[in-house]
Amino acid sequence: MPGDNAPAQSVSELSASLKRTVEDAFGHVRVRGEISGWKRAASGHCYLCLKDDKAVIDGVIWKAVAGALRFRPEDGIEVVATGKLTTYPGRSRYQIVIDRLELAGQGALMALLDKRRRALEAEGLFAAERKQKLPFLPRTIGVVTSPTGAVIRDILHRLADRCPTHVIVWPVPVQGEGAAPQIAAAIRGFDRLLPGGSITRPDLIIVARGGGSIEDLWAFNEEEVVRAVAECSIPIISAVGHETDTSLSDFAADIRAPTPTAAAEIAVPVRSELLAMIGETGARSSRCAVRSVERSSEQLQNCLRHMPAREDLLAPQRQKLDELADRLPRALGTRLGHARADLGKAAGAIRPALLDSTLRRSRERLAGLWRIAELAHPNKPLERGYARIEDRHGKTLTNSAAAREAGRLRLIFADGKVDASVDGPGSGVERPRRGNYRETKSDQPKLI
Repeated sequence: MPGDNAPAQSVSELSASLKRTVEDAFGHVRVRGEISGWKRAASGHCYLCLKDDKAVIDGVIWKAVAGALRFRPEDGIEVVATGKLTTYPGRSRYQIVIDRLELAGQGALMALLDKRRRALEAEGLFAAERKQKLPFLPRTIGVVTSPTGAVIRDILHRLADRCPTHVIVWPVPVQGEGAAPQIAAAIRGFDRLLPGGSITRPDLIIVARGGGSIEDLWAFNEEEVVRAVAECSIPIISAVGHETDTSLSDFAADIRAPTPTAAAEIAVPVRSELLAMIGETGARSSRCAVRSVERSSEQLQNCLRHMPAREDLLAPQRQKLDELADRLPRALGTRLGHARADLGKAAGAIRPALLDSTLRRSRERLAGLWRIAELAHPNKPLERGYARIEDRHGKTLTNSAAAREAGRLRLIFADGKVDASVDGPGSGVERPRRGNYRETKSDQPKLI
């Protein structure tokens, strides 16, 4: 325009000027508002909005600051943010870079706690039917707590006084950013141990922490810790804070102890009391056994008094036995005489028949043997045209070699005997030829 001699600025120059102006004017601010749109990026930086009923301002928490937060921000929480204002030239927006984030009083924190409690209770995580019964005398106890605080020393000392037990400590931070994930991981780690493994699986878990403000105990109000306690298959005693302190993990645990020392007392009985109880029980058992024997003896004596004497019971039987003993020889003599008479009568009738039967069977057997002998006689086959050959001494020959060796033979037929001699091979005796048959050499001896 005419008369306008102001130099023109670039957009970047104007944005940089605004950034310097805002940061110089608002280098340190404290803003109270309600968190909205909370988001944690993959880089670890967190982004949110702070709002009230009339305005909204963007906010950012860099990764290094987000890791040191004492609680986990959520939408709807009223907080006080401390930091500085700056601009984001890429979108022409201003935002607060938060260096510290605090809850806006106990009321806001209690409201968040009550909201979370109602949500988890609606899921049934605090239901009585989920509670497990504690073991009467656990062999191994797992403790999830800080390894350097007074809590673990109090627990170990109390267990040693009451009933020495094997203790496994899973060290974790019990407050501050990152405490809740480690506490939940420790509980789930104990639950994943297998029976008989290199690390003994606990029979009972104690989750413990000393007293403190609600901010100090906040890790035990985080949802992941509460879920780990509720889902654990090992019974859990929650001993967080002092008697007046209450956390959500107390509601999810199977038993809540007012203090860590009380948790140790709940976990195990007193050894001396157990020994005394065992001794008393043994003494009572002995007294009961003695009384039972005495009572039974008295009952037996009462029964014996009502029973008749042994001599009275046995006297009639003894008398009857004597009478039978006197009668027995006479009865045996009479019976023997009757038996002899019966035997004499039967013998006269049985003897001839028995002899005839024996002779008949003998004749039949002899006839059978004679038939077998006739069939086995060596002259029996001669009747069918066979001949038996003997040497000059009357010995029967059964093969050609024996016949050649004997030389002179005797042929026995059914109707008589004929003498013969053996003509062996090479003797010079020729057999007459018949027809055109060719004579074949043979080692068969010839009879002439």
